[in-house]
Amino acid sequence: MSGRWQSPVPTTGGLTPLSWCRVGPRGGAPRRQPANPAAAGAVEEIAGQPGAPAAALRGHQRQRGQRALLQVRDEPQLYTIYLIRSGRFDKAPAAIARRYSDFERLNRRLRCRFGCDMAGIAFPRKRLRRNFTAETIAKRSRAFEQFLSHLHSIAEIRRSPEFLEFFFLQDLQAAQRLTCTGMYREALATWANAYRLQDRLGVCGSGRFLLTLAGLAVCHQELDELCEAHSFCEQALQLLEAQGSHPLLGPFLQAHVHLAWKVGKDKRRSEARLQDLREAGPPLQQQPTLKECLIKEPLE
Repeated sequence: MSGRWQSPVPTTGGLTPLSWCRVGPRGGAPRRQPANPAAAGAVEEIAGQPGAPAAALRGHQRQRGQRALLQVRDEPQLYTIYLIRSGRFDKAPAAIARRYSDFERLNRRLRCRFGCDMAGIAFPRKRLRRNFTAETIAKRSRAFEQFLSHLHSIAEIRRSPEFLEFFFLQDLQAAQRLTCTGMYREALATWANAYRLQDRLGVCGSGRFLLTLAGLAVCHQELDELCEAHSFCEQALQLLEAQGSHPLLGPFLQAHVHLAWKVGKDKRRSEARLQDLREAGPPLQQQPTLKECLIKEPLE
């Protein structure tokens, strides 16, 4: 598979700017409530869960875009980030859990690539004593809020693979492993979370997103949920509409034709595009299936 379609950098547009608001410790009231009631309910629910103090991100321009809630839990020591659509209730927010070492790795990679931009950005350090107390965790969570906020304020950094893959690469890798071992139901949930993460981050035109659509289509098909599989193939083909050549175009077209026949949908356009590919290149029989592409694609 060609590496040129793997980049998660958005092809159009950018990310919604994020600022950070804080939520009080368990049982306490948030210091500043989100603008919309749906998100406020989510904040209250998270703040009431067991664990250390939580923190929330939100769009400082008060426009329709990304909203994220950051929860800190100490068993195990994790920082959990929820990305939630603003302006309406989000029934299925995207969520990731990251350890201190994950933030450290992100910081190290960004400083290697963006040395000048990162020079003025402080990274939260561990303490030799009282490193896991509630007070220390709360302070570090606020420091991570400032760290991520600074990163997001720099366009080159927030669009970089290093920053974006911090949010969704682990989900893609886990989903791929589950798919390879035939655990399709578990893989489907992980692919779906990776889909939501990329959707909230605004990178739905990337190679990683196409791979995610392939994962969703394959898992739904393996679970005999053919209408859903057909829908994700259609979404991928819409993204590939303007591209005459792409490593996943043939596999998606072949899968779409098969699924359209199974569910009784129109397959003539995909058949015509397949015919164009046959005339322009090597026989499609030599191309891998969508599932083979999914399993063989290196995710590093």
